Amino acid sequence: MVDRIYTFLSLATKAGKVVSGEETCGRSLKSGKALLVIVSVDASDNTKKKFSDMCKYRSTDIRYFGEKQLLGRYAGKDMRSVVAVTDRRFAGRLRELIDSIGIEHGGV
Repeated sequence: MVDRIYTFLSLATKAGKVVSGEETCGRSLKSGKALLVIVSVDASDNTKKKFSDMCKYRSTDIRYFGEKQLLGRYAGKDMRSVVAVTDRRFAGRLRELIDSIGIEHGGV
């Protein structure tokens, strides 16, 4: 299932519907373009809090998933702690896929 998420993220990136990196994602959030923010599990606590607060303030969905190395690779870049999805359909499907991992493994 994890591979499907990375593959779908790669597809969204190729479609031009993903921005990556802290500064770019921050600008995308502030302009209202980001519909889903994905923060890597191994991101720093400061980065997690920063984006958690920004998303909460703007009522934007946020998910914690993956590792910096893999998020970057599938976003077509080097290591990235944060990626933001700017398309409603891609964001919805990625949200479903990430949420289903927790359910599969006994989480919520």
